[in-house]
Amino acid sequence: IMNDFVLILIGLILCTTTTSSLQCNHLPLQQRKVIENSLRLLDKMGKKFPQQCLTEKMPFRFPEQVLEPRQREAVRMAIEEIFHHIFYIFSKNLTLAAWDGTALEQFQNGLYQQIEQLEACVIKKQTRCFQNKEVNRLKLKKYFQKIDCFLKDKQHNLCSWEISRAEMRRCLQLIDKVIKRI
Repeated sequence: IMNDFVLILIGLILCTTTTSSLQCNHLPLQQRKVIENSLRLLDKMGKKFPQQCLTEKMPFRFPEQVLEPRQREAVRMAIEEIFHHIFYIFSKNLTLAAWDGTALEQFQNGLYQQIEQLEACVIKKQTRCFQNKEVNRLKLKKYFQKIDCFLKDKQHNLCSWEISRAEMRRCLQLIDKVIKRI
């Protein structure tokens, strides 16, 4: 009976590992679908960009070098980091955003599922990639802190949310371009 249990356990582990690696092999395709869906949901969440908000636009300057596809793993880590930050920003102080709640919830859920998928696939090695990952992480943190501070400075008003939504759209489009090249 013990031998049967051990064989079943080994079979489950092998099956899970195989399934996980298969999911990771299809990750770029999944990410493109998630990003496509996220962009659609961002559009659905709000209306057209309000003209009165044009004067408040900010040059956040996304650090595009973090998505240069030299190493697939480094790009995956950067994308995971970006999704974490977007999820964080779109999870607080949304009362003045006046967005479609269902679309917002679907957007958050899609990001969360993608974060989980990336965490399962990204190999967190302590190699030469680690130092590069740290530099990229800090660049992304600085970029998203600018957005967060902008929202706070504007007291999370409608225009600050609309500008942030437009910036997240641009961010997701950049990720999509990189995934197409990988």
